[in-house]
Amino acid sequence: MKQPISITAISSISPLGYDSETIWKNYLSGHHFFSELDGSLVAQLPKDAKKEIETLRNSNSKYKQLDDSVLFGIYSARKAVKSASWNTEDNFGINIGSSRGATGLFETYFKDFLKRNKAKTLSSPTTTLGNISSWIAHDLQTKGPEISHSITCSTALHAIINGVAWLQSGLTDKFLVGGSEAPLTPFTIAQMKALKIYSEETDNTPCKALDFNKTKNTMILSEAAATACLESGKSDNALAQIIGIGYGTELLEHNASLSTNADCFQRSMAMALGDLNPGDIDIIVTHTPGTIKGDLAEFNAIQSIFCNKIPALTTNKLKVGHSLGASGLLSIEMAILMLNHQTFIDIPYLEQSHPKKISKIMINAVGFGGNAVSILLSK
Repeated sequence: MKQPISITAISSISPLGYDSETIWKNYLSGHHFFSELDGSLVAQLPKDAKKEIETLRNSNSKYKQLDDSVLFGIYSARKAVKSASWNTEDNFGINIGSSRGATGLFETYFKDFLKRNKAKTLSSPTTTLGNISSWIAHDLQTKGPEISHSITCSTALHAIINGVAWLQSGLTDKFLVGGSEAPLTPFTIAQMKALKIYSEETDNTPCKALDFNKTKNTMILSEAAATACLESGKSDNALAQIIGIGYGTELLEHNASLSTNADCFQRSMAMALGDLNPGDIDIIVTHTPGTIKGDLAEFNAIQSIFCNKIPALTTNKLKVGHSLGASGLLSIEMAILMLNHQTFIDIPYLEQSHPKKISKIMINAVGFGGNAVSILLSK
């Protein structure tokens, strides 16, 4: 990287809550945030967060026809921009992506089409994948570039490296990045179950991310959105600095799985490290969705890069499941909270040493298609 990039604000709305104090408190708690929805375990927004979204939906007649993924994005974007003290004159760029996009709204429109053999007027513009960034730009009244992409579960971290590229190019000095996902719909859950990766556990840890002794897949879907404000250089009010970025793609062995040693992760982590000593990394916030092959492949990649000095490993998925395209930004938020509180969020069933001081954290994400991203943060 030519220069560090500052994260000057971050905001999320997820099963953990929608304010940093509550989110941190819930990370420190000893319980998960899963509940049952139509016979399946999911991670839903808490009731007060749902009320916030409904208030937003009813605040503008145009917003009543938007998908939850768009509203989640608008809500988190508003809070992030306010926290960073940005204004419309800044003309900052926006890149808020999604793996699935307007899934719930699309399913509703399609059911109606099957009944009437006729599509509703707004079915196309309200379900396109670029919908989220466009509506956020409308809501914030910005005039900068609007981008939205879908790169499965690494979408949000791809948004970060895209934002970094814009900032390093000098075309703009501020970029709003993130991901939003509202996948708790019948068809989306059915798709995950068809892949035989969905959790059927009934104990206290139904998602066993980073449990390398599990004998069943334990992925659980979650809804969430998270956005971060990026600024060029070292800012006095930075929550963290991005000091390394990496990406990697590998040839597919299977449509929905990584290679045994996750070659894409090895490439992304090595690129993010650059000239740094791997031993300087204190923590890795892993992608580990709770599947047998996915979790182990990432761990094999970590072993290949870090050898005998593996950093402390953690993940938020055993608490809030997998929010697909938004998950990488939730992991970034978790890392920032650990950096600023100087407290490691441990995995109860993983035997490992805890860092005495937290200085550098790596965050991983990967999605169907073998596309990995690694981001390196420091305080």
